[in-house]
Amino acid sequence: MTLAAIDCGTNSTRLLVSDGERTLERLMRITRLGQGVDSTRRLAPEAVERTLEVLREYRGVMDRFGVERVRMTATSAARDATNRDDFFVPAKEIIGVAPELLSGDDEARLSFLGATAELDPADGPFLVVDIGGGSTEFAVGTTEPVGMVSTDMGCVRLTEKFLHGDPPEPEELANAIGVVRDILDEVRRDVPAIDEAKRFVGLAGTVTTMAAVEIGLAEYDRDRIHHFVLTHDAAEDVFRTLATEPRSRRIHNPGLEEARADVIVGGAIVLVTIMRHFDFDECLVSEADILDGLIMSQLP
Repeated sequence: MTLAAIDCGTNSTRLLVSDGERTLERLMRITRLGQGVDSTRRLAPEAVERTLEVLREYRGVMDRFGVERVRMTATSAARDATNRDDFFVPAKEIIGVAPELLSGDDEARLSFLGATAELDPADGPFLVVDIGGGSTEFAVGTTEPVGMVSTDMGCVRLTEKFLHGDPPEPEELANAIGVVRDILDEVRRDVPAIDEAKRFVGLAGTVTTMAAVEIGLAEYDRDRIHHFVLTHDAAEDVFRTLATEPRSRRIHNPGLEEARADVIVGGAIVLVTIMRHFDFDECLVSEADILDGLIMSQLP
């Protein structure tokens, strides 16, 4: 059976097509569905149209592979928007199923299952962190999550709230880091099992982009990024480089997609502050994430 999973996130819209054992296609497009949602609580018409255009592309890909079953999810931006039906109704017409509005816990659980499926339980417990555009999910466990929490911080949300300079002013960076630290204090209170985690596993575009920049990856190569070990020192170096360059220079870093250049500093703040706060020396970068969890959920 050919299965598909679509994740309509705050910053990107992604597709995975699988036969249950092998990946047949994996695509990502920056659509910025969550543009302005943090301040307006509404999906912008142009953001909706950008995302629908990508869904039309994905419908064609699914048809080409003869997809028989699909799950499509929407996360932080749709959770926060009062006019989400402006997106949900036409999305259902294009894909054939309505987007499922995931709770933060649902998102964390699926991300954990996808990210840990290939990992050796002996290396656990794992802290799996999905740094998104509007939210960041934390899940701790070995084969199943024993603690989960979703937080209202992400690369788009932090950028729109705090990072207005090009490059951001030191005070802007400090303010954003301070807010992330406060949120992480709450995470530790909500999920005390975090302090027992032996391995930090990082998911989503911020983490994979920072790995790609560290490697100097001029062209995307999933095999080189998946399970790359990003050290804390390397993450700090990448953060300093990206945070001190104007966008016009930042976009020339190999591994950084131009469409992500304006929000990568916000995402990097989340990643390095997590590593500082919870004292992790390294992050295992995973390309397996919520999409893989959505595929697994459809298997007989």
